Amino acid sequence: MAGPVQSIERAAAILRLLAGGPRRLGLGEVAASLGLAKGTTHGILRTLQHVDFVEQDAATGKYQLGAALLHLGTSYLDVNELRSRSINWADALAARSGEAVRLGTPLEGRVLVVHHVFRPDDTLQTLDVGSLLPLHASSLGKVLLAFGTAPMESALESGLDAYTRHTLATPEELGRALAEVRDVGWAAEVQEMSMGEAAVAAPIRGHGGLVVGAIGLSGPVERICHGQGRPRPNLITLLREAARAISRDLGAARW
Repeated sequence: MAGPVQSIERAAAILRLLAGGPRRLGLGEVAASLGLAKGTTHGILRTLQHVDFVEQDAATGKYQLGAALLHLGTSYLDVNELRSRSINWADALAARSGEAVRLGTPLEGRVLVVHHVFRPDDTLQTLDVGSLLPLHASSLGKVLLAFGTAPMESALESGLDAYTRHTLATPEELGRALAEVRDVGWAAEVQEMSMGEAAVAAPIRGHGGLVVGAIGLSGPVERICHGQGRPRPNLITLLREAARAISRDLGAARW
């Protein structure tokens, strides 16, 4: 019986490495992490790039997972499974944070809200399940864009409409924001879709670390953000803990 193909094993190791964290990696970082020669690593990366499994940033030369691979990664996960695995964690997050919780996945250039837990108080609220949100103006959408679950082309084709004066309505502004999302591992939306409203979101990962959806907290800007207009750190902590818990249930390794 034929043994394993070494080049495929190495390509798989590179893909796992790139999936393991939110930031891009350079050629030297990939080679050193896997104990491979730079020439060998470069050849594998070029092949993966050719089939759109890996993308290279034109400005930095660093690599990240490509859209083709990320889209393949979501195909195994039915939306109903994502929702069912998330319900208990979403309920707990709403109770602990005191804010509304939404779960989103990409659909035809927008974000489809597949689950919504009301803020646990007596205020009048409207159920958002089934709603479609803009990718560029929502924290859920920014997460999906930043990690390639929704391609940037989807946002551009749908149009970067300016919902408020705070909306990121140019590709340059949006690109900078998405780079920050990849660096910090979460996204914010402060009065970008609706004045007086804010939200934060974090990625949900499945097998191999691929981002398959996003979970977020939303509410009045004064509840989500502190006086400087930045999201409250305690809410970010609760959100990321919930995202990690759901990801583990979906088969993701610790991240």
